[in-house]
Amino acid sequence: RRLFFDTHALVCLLEENGFTTQQSEVIVSALVKIMDTNLDMIYKDMVTKVQQEIALQQVMSHIGGVKKDMIILEKSEFSALRSENEKIKLELQQIKKQVTDEITKVRADNKLNLNLEKSRVKELHAQQDRALTQTDRKIDTEVADLKTMLESHKLDNIKYLAGSIFTCLTVALGFYRLWI
Repeated sequence: RRLFFDTHALVCLLEENGFTTQQSEVIVSALVKIMDTNLDMIYKDMVTKVQQEIALQQVMSHIGGVKKDMIILEKSEFSALRSENEKIKLELQQIKKQVTDEITKVRADNKLNLNLEKSRVKELHAQQDRALTQTDRKIDTEVADLKTMLESHKLDNIKYLAGSIFTCLTVALGFYRLWI
C-alpha cells in the first residue's frame, strides 16, 4: 500500500510546532494505522477489476437468459392474447346481435303502440264528429220546429187580429147604423 503523504515531513512539522521527536513519530504512526484500518474497510467493500468483469459476465448471461424467457413468454402470451381477443370479438358480435334484435323489437312495439294510439285517436275523432253531426241535426230540427211553430203562431195571431178587427168593424158598423 502506498500512503499519499510524506510521513517524515509531517514528523518535522509536528517537531517545529513544539512536539518532541518521539511524540511526533507516535502521532504519525497512529495516523498511519488509522488510515490503514480505514483503507482496509474501504477495500472490503470494493471489488477488483477481475471480479467486476466476472460479475458483469454473470449479469449479462442472466440478462440473455431473461431475454430468451421473455421472448418465449411474449410469444406464448401473444398467442394467448390473440385467442382471448378472438373470444372477446365473438362475444361482442353476439352482444351486438342481441342489442340489434332488442332494438328491432322495441321499434316494432313502439310502431304498433303508435299505430294503435293513432287508430284510437281517429276513432275518437270520428265519434266526436258523429256526435257533433247528430247535435247539429238536432239543433237544425229544433230550429225548424221552432220556425214552424213561430209561423203557425204568426198565422194564428194574424187570424185573431183579423177576427178582432172584423169584429170591431162589425160592432162599429152596427153602432154606425144604429145612429144613423
